[in-house]
Amino acid sequence: MGGRWPAAGRDGTVSRLTTTTVELRIHPSPHPFVRKGLVVRAPPGLETGEVVTIVAPDGSIVGDGFWNGRSDIAVRRLTRGDVRLDLEALTLLLERAVILREQLVGLEPEITPHRLVHAEGDGLSGLVIDRFGDVLAVELHSAGWLGWIAELLTWLHARLGTRHHRVEMSPRVARLEGVAAIRQVSNDCPRRIRLREQDVRFEIDLEVGHKTGFFCDQRDNRSQLVDWVEGRDVLDLCCHTGGFAVTAATLGAPRSVTAVDLDETALAQAKRNANINQVRVSLVHADAFDWARQVGNSGRRFGAVVLDPPKFIPTRKDEKEGEARYHDLNRLALGLVEPGGLLVTCSCSGILTRERLRELITTAARKAGRDVVLLAATGTGADHPVALECPESEYLKVLWLRVH
Repeated sequence: MGGRWPAAGRDGTVSRLTTTTVELRIHPSPHPFVRKGLVVRAPPGLETGEVVTIVAPDGSIVGDGFWNGRSDIAVRRLTRGDVRLDLEALTLLLERAVILREQLVGLEPEITPHRLVHAEGDGLSGLVIDRFGDVLAVELHSAGWLGWIAELLTWLHARLGTRHHRVEMSPRVARLEGVAAIRQVSNDCPRRIRLREQDVRFEIDLEVGHKTGFFCDQRDNRSQLVDWVEGRDVLDLCCHTGGFAVTAATLGAPRSVTAVDLDETALAQAKRNANINQVRVSLVHADAFDWARQVGNSGRRFGAVVLDPPKFIPTRKDEKEGEARYHDLNRLALGLVEPGGLLVTCSCSGILTRERLRELITTAARKAGRDVVLLAATGTGADHPVALECPESEYLKVLWLRVH
């Protein structure tokens, strides 16, 4: 259990790991990312994904992590102090993650989509696993996991009784990590599965779905929305596969539900989800900015609007442009809310803080000529734990606003 396992080399092949020390110029913060600029000395020829021991200037051991000399994140720390990074350490972290999900009140893991591993929030930086019934959908954000994931999935399947998995590293992440993008699927893994969230049934297309295929992070917010929709016209702007729209139509008593998205594939899935639950949702294929501007000018208003756009700020260099997009889209959305109505506005950009999102909404409301009251501020459910030393892990911010 304490041995080293293979890591991905420069050409995508696998080599044996040898633990090596990397020395830092200053003692690092508790954050699991060790940036390249902090490294003062590293042995030449280190392979991407190799396990290294991080050493502070005073000679103390910070912990072990995955090395990547081609990434701005030179080391992803996974252990503290002299705890060695090996299969035993990783399975202990996985077991802790599994136990947390088993303890969640009301979560039925066999039928409820949920996040099983939330990267830094579970001490497993760069590893995201969602569970969809019998299928584990894995996202890799670090090349270091390439040499471990097969063994870890074997352990997880035995622990959970699951049988299938899909493993993906997106082209964008692969470029940042300096390796080839991957998509691996276990034998006979189903493409589509049907699961239940509360009393709403969803079909999840694992082949073409965004990220792992379904946004488990909005589960609690979808449930809360139901309390606000009775007798109202509801708008789900940037609806993706219709999570908010279908939940509102199925569990609430809205007057009407409209769902808008530019992704035709996602919209087709939203239609299937509405049909599965035998509810009526008006589906619109359109760009959210253009549609909101046109409908706003027509004078049409909604009693409850959900705005859940894609990540507008994927990296620091996108910050200025992304903030402008959040501001503009929220300004348009505010104009679609009837007086006394509700706007549920979301951001999944980890770089954008909750405080900065509130500032953008405040400015957008002023420009839209609307008075806004903050009713609540929410985020992900407990299956998305947040590491306090890694604020980016609290990526989802949701503001519940009454608009006058």
